[in-house]
Amino acid sequence: MPKLPAIDPAAADSRQKPLFDAVQRQFGAVPNIFRTLGNSPAALQAFLDFLGGLSQGELNAAQREQIALACAGANQCDYCAAAHSALGRGAGLDQAEIDKNLAGRASDPASAALISFTRQVVQERGHIDAEQVDALRAAGFSNAGVVEAIANIAANLFTNYFNHIADTEVDFPKARLAAA
Repeated sequence: MPKLPAIDPAAADSRQKPLFDAVQRQFGAVPNIFRTLGNSPAALQAFLDFLGGLSQGELNAAQREQIALACAGANQCDYCAAAHSALGRGAGLDQAEIDKNLAGRASDPASAALISFTRQVVQERGHIDAEQVDALRAAGFSNAGVVEAIANIAANLFTNYFNHIADTEVDFPKARLAAA
């Protein structure tokens, strides 16, 4: 049972409606996470702006989804595992790669470095050694890529924790988080 309500877009107030409309245009629907974040239009706006900014960076959509999957697996977030499995497929990841990413692994060396970095940041709460940053750089990520990886991790930690607290109802096909 959700601890915070998901706002019905048809009942949205004047601050929620334009935000829900923007999500509808981008995703073709208003997923429950956005409907629940809509309890605070300020938080929803900030989150959408943050994601929009990150989408303009060096990390491509598949890499951003791999970070999201690694965070969801590390934090056992059923909602994010389901959502980012679907979004990951849309970004070109196959099911085998999605399952690996949820479990903290990847198929290619650059993705493996990105997933390893993500899991280290999550597990160590940001207290990582220079070697982890150097390993990400050695895998081909620039300083901007390192910063964007941290920013994407932060965005996903927010949604992981938000979904744990809100108990957001999963409205995507269930993911194979148990396999992680």
